[in-house]
Amino acid sequence: MKLIIITIFSMITLALPSPVIADPIIIRFSHVVPENTPKGKMAIKFKELIDKRLAGRVSVQIFPNGKLYSDSTVLVAMQLGNLEMAAPSLSVFTQFTKQLQVFDLPFLFKDMAAVERFQQSVAGQKLLSSMDKELMVGLGYLHNGMKQLSANDLIKSPSDVVGKIFRIMDSDVLEAQFEAVDAIPLKKPYEEVFALLENKSVDGQENSWSNIYAKRFFEVQNYITESNHGVLDYLVVTSAEFWYGLPEILRSEIKSAIDEAINYGNNIAAIKAEEDRKKIIDSGKIQLIYLSSEERQHWVDAMTSVWKMFEQDIGKDLIDAAVKANQE
Repeated sequence: MKLIIITIFSMITLALPSPVIADPIIIRFSHVVPENTPKGKMAIKFKELIDKRLAGRVSVQIFPNGKLYSDSTVLVAMQLGNLEMAAPSLSVFTQFTKQLQVFDLPFLFKDMAAVERFQQSVAGQKLLSSMDKELMVGLGYLHNGMKQLSANDLIKSPSDVVGKIFRIMDSDVLEAQFEAVDAIPLKKPYEEVFALLENKSVDGQENSWSNIYAKRFFEVQNYITESNHGVLDYLVVTSAEFWYGLPEILRSEIKSAIDEAINYGNNIAAIKAEEDRKKIIDSGKIQLIYLSSEERQHWVDAMTSVWKMFEQDIGKDLIDAAVKANQE
């Protein structure tokens, strides 16, 4: 009798469906810079945190160096559901919201501390949701640093750039910035910059110390003018469909990991900016040009006219809030 019961139980067990083990949620994270940059290290840190906290439930796949998409194509790809997360330069969001152009305005922020104060203010945090209608969710700001000018020829005053070609990101503000000093802006993807400089298709470019070092731009330029004329930051972004489609508990844990990774990346950015600046100078491959207060003011006078040009699109209140961050 006991044998019959065991046999019947075994038959019932075999007839029951096997428990289904759900595949992990995949987060494809695309960016255009090397892994040794603050953004690259931030992405790696995010993956490490997810692997540690959500192993088997969420898996992060990182695609650096523009292997998957360029900054100019990544947001459309995200809207189409071809990836889940990216961190493009703030400049590329212009096609979706004009307000984020505030970060491209020349000489708006005096240093990265002012940038951070603005981004963490009520006005700065509100910008994270400025693309709700485009079904994209801003998760946080990632620093890279203040921008410098590199060129084949020495640049000290606005007159030194007249007629010269500078590669820029796809930004109408940056286009107006160089046109304000009678230079010629050329919109080209970040991945093409080294080749453009090497074959002298352009005379110069603007970038952070971190990017100039990581992509070796200093090896194919003669001068770098320490202008600190703008900020080069990124926005970690995801699609609303993906984000709000996640179970609430997972969304909360992923956001916590993103916040921690961004903080980690921003700390690296501050340290790396100084380290990379020193490495570039110590390489002996470029001559660093310093600007006196008076010389810098000439640039400010020439370029800040751009603020008024974009005031209506950005909002005067937002520009005023950014200016206020310099005074705190």
